[in-house]
Amino acid sequence: MDSNNNQTPVIVFSGSTWEAGMVKSLLEDAGVEAYLNDEIRGTHIPVIVDAGGLGAVKVLVSSNDLGLATLVVDEYKRNLGID
Repeated sequence: MDSNNNQTPVIVFSGSTWEAGMVKSLLEDAGVEAYLNDEIRGTHIPVIVDAGGLGAVKVLVSSNDLGLATLVVDEYKRNLGID
């Protein structure tokens, strides 16, 4: 079976609109196609953005790209000192 038929979107990062945009750019620079989810909500209520919670903008990638995407996101968090 072709693995392209089994692709599902996976959330690899949640945060503010700015953070999610930065992570999306880093992923695309690494050759990973990424999408933002809840971008409008994160723009309208940025004061209550909680990573993964209310108002958070989510970055999604294909399940086929999860390995590389995880490395990119982990490096981003490590550079910012985020656990």
